[in-house]
Amino acid sequence: MNGTNVSNTILERLAGELSELTPEARKAATYVLENPRDVGVSTVREIAEAANVKPNTVVRMARQVGFEGYEDFRAPFREAIRRGAADFPDRARWLQDIRKSDDLGGLYADMVQGALRNIEDTFAGITADDLKTAAEAIWTSDNVFTLGVGVNNSSARNFTYLASTGMVRFHAIPRAGSNAIDDLAWADKDDALVAITCKPYRAEVVEAVERAREQGMRIIAISDSPASPIIRAADHGFVISCDTPQFFPSSVSTIALLETLLSFVIAVASDEIVERVETFHRRRHQLGLYYAEEK
Repeated sequence: MNGTNVSNTILERLAGELSELTPEARKAATYVLENPRDVGVSTVREIAEAANVKPNTVVRMARQVGFEGYEDFRAPFREAIRRGAADFPDRARWLQDIRKSDDLGGLYADMVQGALRNIEDTFAGITADDLKTAAEAIWTSDNVFTLGVGVNNSSARNFTYLASTGMVRFHAIPRAGSNAIDDLAWADKDDALVAITCKPYRAEVVEAVERAREQGMRIIAISDSPASPIIRAADHGFVISCDTPQFFPSSVSTIALLETLLSFVIAVASDEIVERVETFHRRRHQLGLYYAEEK
């Protein structure tokens, strides 16, 4: 999670206790969930200052999840390898500085390292069973709605497009001229919503997830923190890492996770899915949609 190898069990336990914490303790817990790498190298006062709470609030948070105090809570984090690019307050200006110094080789290395690390950190916190149960929820649903806006819109639509090669009940939302709430108006407990948003969380996605939950839909959420409002509301939540030296969040791990999730959907699907995919591509060849070299 966010570049740390600390056991996910501790962070998941903390996320599960969020609703039981006081508002101040929740602020401390949310900071830890979103910045787990900082715990192993920060004192209780430093964490408290960063979370804008009092030190004893951090101690109470640690005790809430079964530790004697902050030092006991901090111990598992100390040995974690603290990796990742520096935090640049103004990353766009930093990129321009690199260009001016003609040091694009360093940027290239940072981007590649960041992409690989995001993939590794994301899948380190996900099991095959997690993917299987989410895939079964998708496959057994009457309709599957995939929601992503902004940078996540293309990822959501690509997932829907790939699924459409063998399945016809996938819908990318919001549709043109519509909004996600309207698109989900007639969805119910037999339908599923795959929702994607990362910090700063898009209000329309959070609202759509809340509405979907009220309507009894199955919710599969993809976000960048266990404290994310859509993860907390989901039946199946997946936390991805999206760190990057760029000024925009990385989509690499989101795309990789969606592709893997779709592969699990196909794996748990009925045998007819293979024939449907073959028929789809055969028709595309017949219609001349693929370029063919002259013989």
